[in-house]
Amino acid sequence: MTSPDAHTDGFHLVVDALKLNGVATIYGVVGIPITDLARLAQASGIRYIGFRHESDAGHAAAAAGFLTGKPGVCLTVSGPGFLNGMVALANATVNCFPMVHIAGSSTRAIVDLQRGDYEELDQMAIAKPLAKASYRIDRVEDIGRGIARAIRTAVSGRPGGVYLDIPADVLAQTIEAAAGAATLWKLNDPAPAQTPSHEAVLRALELLAGAARPLVVLGKGAAYAQADRQIRSFVETTGIPFLPMSMAKGLIPDDHQLCAAAARSLAMSEADVVLLVGARLNWLLQHGEAPHWSSDAKFIQIDIDPTEFDSNQPTAVPLAGDIGSVIKALSAGLPRHPVLCPPDWQARLAERREHNAAAMARRLDEDPRPMRFYNALRPVRDFIRDHPEVYLVNEGANALDITRNVVDMRVPRHRLDCGTWGVMGIGMGYAIGAAVETGQPVIAVEGDSAFGFSGMELETICRYGLPITVVILNNGGVYRGDGVDPDGTDPAPTVLAPQAHHERLIEAFGGTGYHVRTPTELAHALAAAVASRRPALIDCVLDPAAGTESGHLTNLNPRSALQPSQA
Repeated sequence: MTSPDAHTDGFHLVVDALKLNGVATIYGVVGIPITDLARLAQASGIRYIGFRHESDAGHAAAAAGFLTGKPGVCLTVSGPGFLNGMVALANATVNCFPMVHIAGSSTRAIVDLQRGDYEELDQMAIAKPLAKASYRIDRVEDIGRGIARAIRTAVSGRPGGVYLDIPADVLAQTIEAAAGAATLWKLNDPAPAQTPSHEAVLRALELLAGAARPLVVLGKGAAYAQADRQIRSFVETTGIPFLPMSMAKGLIPDDHQLCAAAARSLAMSEADVVLLVGARLNWLLQHGEAPHWSSDAKFIQIDIDPTEFDSNQPTAVPLAGDIGSVIKALSAGLPRHPVLCPPDWQARLAERREHNAAAMARRLDEDPRPMRFYNALRPVRDFIRDHPEVYLVNEGANALDITRNVVDMRVPRHRLDCGTWGVMGIGMGYAIGAAVETGQPVIAVEGDSAFGFSGMELETICRYGLPITVVILNNGGVYRGDGVDPDGTDPAPTVLAPQAHHERLIEAFGGTGYHVRTPTELAHALAAAVASRRPALIDCVLDPAAGTESGHLTNLNPRSALQPSQA
């Protein structure tokens, strides 16, 4: 029993509020003024994972949010440390991952008059345009309220990143223990279901029933919703082909007979009615525009945020609600309003899929030396096929594009990649988040350039003994490593250190390194590394000429009409 004169402080109340609301892990970097907060959290039973850079800690928290449906928590210091975490918070918001970034900050009375406090910065104001919401706790008695508000905001409606600013003097404030405990509360149903209107459901079913070439597009929002059985049942009952976006791969197995991924261009360009499930008509879907899509295609969109409707193309039927509730309502309406996909459309897509799959198989059977992307990825494809429980993290340009096309997924939420923003540097953070949250082995397939953004987290992986195998597709450059400086004095802008041995980096921290030059060597190394459930890195030597400028996004990278000597 607490004595009447017992006191607590802000540090303890933050930890108590997080524990009360089910937070089991914090990802962060310690320093002024939050070091004791991390110590107390760890002592209280919350797992603390310490990183080498705040951006990577934030990416891990974001990945945790995507995988669990509960906000991942990132903890950083003030000023520059806070700013380092902003890329991850903004990325989480753009990708609709629930995340809470808690940062200590300087004394408000000094900051607001710009008197020059330690790491003085108006962090709440800076975070506001980058996050779903930005809050500050100014009194110790508001800590419980602030934590609850941040968690609910992050996970409810369209999920996103929330910034929570706690000044150092608030963390140090004391309050009577009983009074402090009374300020804490556990959230009740932080993300309540939102059901669509009956009329909208009927209109959607009628439009799908009349379609000659219907298509379902599954985005990462569909994977996040964890309505896997309901979505698969709706697709199989209606027979409508589905196109999975990269992080929705595996929600329905990629080798399913209705998967149109290998016939993407045909499916998009000729579909006349498109049901968007957790997918937005942004740049990843060419904004719904011709010639990528039929000019008369009608879009039915499921989204929990009504402001997303009509954002790029007219929304024929807006289905406002959470994905689970909307799919349940659509399925419930099928007995009275049946939807059956025309067999000739299924057959056309199946024929194109088989044709493209045969072309892919021929390319994967090629065996150039040095390796190039396709034959290097063949062992990865085979391993993931035989071990569907393994998580795949993927980033880069060519490394991302080709891996996405080559490696099929059979289990939902087992592929994490650059997502909507195309951010490089998510690799090690996402891999650590996936390993910590699931306990399963993780393979991170990295371009050598992309790996450089977060490579120091190899030490974090080794320090915690995580079952992560990093596979670096090493062609010695950004896009490729054969660029030339016309003056011959410096490396070309796209060239990295030639003949790099990345495996030596992980060996320095106690992990296992492999340096491979053939697909057979890669297959053996991958099997041994994953089976060990210990940190490992496989450096795969590729031809420096392998790869294309900007991967599949060449059209987004304008080229100068003048040679350097003419500019």
